[in-house]
Amino acid sequence: MAELKYLSGFGNECASEDPRCPGALPEGQNNPQVCPYNLYAEQLSGSAFTCPRSTNKRSWLYRILPSVSHKPFESIDQGHVTHNWDEVDPDPNQLRWKPFEIPKASQRKVDFVSGLHTLCGAGDIRSNNGLAVHIFLCNTSMGNRCFYNSDGDFLIVPQQGKLLIYTEFGKMLVQPNEICVIQRGMRFSIDVFEETRGYILEVYGVHFELPDLGPIGANGLANPRDFLIPVAWYEDRQVPSGYTVINKYQGKLFAAKQDPSIFTVLTAKSVRPGVAIADFVIFPPRWGVADKTFRPPYYHRNCMSEFMGLIKGHYEAKAGGFLPGGGSLHSPMTPHGPDADCFEKASRAKLAPERVADGTMAFMFESSLSMAVTKWGLKTSNCLDENYYKCWEPLKSHFTPDSRNPAGPD
Repeated sequence: MAELKYLSGFGNECASEDPRCPGALPEGQNNPQVCPYNLYAEQLSGSAFTCPRSTNKRSWLYRILPSVSHKPFESIDQGHVTHNWDEVDPDPNQLRWKPFEIPKASQRKVDFVSGLHTLCGAGDIRSNNGLAVHIFLCNTSMGNRCFYNSDGDFLIVPQQGKLLIYTEFGKMLVQPNEICVIQRGMRFSIDVFEETRGYILEVYGVHFELPDLGPIGANGLANPRDFLIPVAWYEDRQVPSGYTVINKYQGKLFAAKQDPSIFTVLTAKSVRPGVAIADFVIFPPRWGVADKTFRPPYYHRNCMSEFMGLIKGHYEAKAGGFLPGGGSLHSPMTPHGPDADCFEKASRAKLAPERVADGTMAFMFESSLSMAVTKWGLKTSNCLDENYYKCWEPLKSHFTPDSRNPAGPD
């Protein structure tokens, strides 16, 4: 196994790049008009955009293709994963479990996702408040499958067998007597080397953090240096049979094949600073003057729900298909961003000051809650655009691993 490299620290502001592509990180900005090596910039948010600095979490990724480029998600068998805490009557008695049995690889192949079993939990996923305890029992690697959790953070505790975890941020090896945290929305795939078992604590709506020190003094409990962060690493390969992305959303499992707020007008606050039950946001006419920057809204996976509507005109990131009187809903951690035509034009445009959105008015309802869609919205209204996902299908890889500085706009 090749040597794995890590950075040290908990909650640090870290930056790393794969040594195969030196200088892959843009200098002095997050979202250049054309990224080094012809990559796509994409932000993954770990908090509401408006959180105070001390709790504001986000990561910028530079990808060969943005994560929005995928076929529609379809519901799949969720096996033993659940968030229904009313399946059986409450039992106040003492409970204890014998070692959970790991399926034999000779009998059936079970990877990390198909080997997830929910043991207990409380709270509500849609209101981002609660937790669940899961057991994982697996005997084979995930192969051409990856997983991400829209509901919460996973704290993974292996008990038997080691896990080689491939994440969007790099690779890490986690063995018994070690733990790892994979935050909400991060995609990962797990290789195992034997019959493997462990525990997962899932928390909804919050992130794990180090405990306060208080009277025990400066040097007690876990130290930030005790935690490691993988160094960036990329993979560029084609999967003829298709690469499957599995999503846990509102306690259900979905699978897909994969080939921001501007002006907040009104807010309904929650009990968490900077995190709103609802924000009303508008996208009014304005000047676009950012230099050396990709100006339309960037590719993004948000921990909030975003419902957008259009009053008049057209929205700059979706010149077609998004019409006045219609709407769109991007649920927590569902990727979204400019369609293929918008991306290509904005990547080549001359960056002179220009007016944006004259004669238009788009708005957004943004919420920290995970919203359910009604039967009327999905079926009865007969207005659902079944082809929405196709606006991202033409996106293609421009990755130039041998050239950091691709040609700029004409």
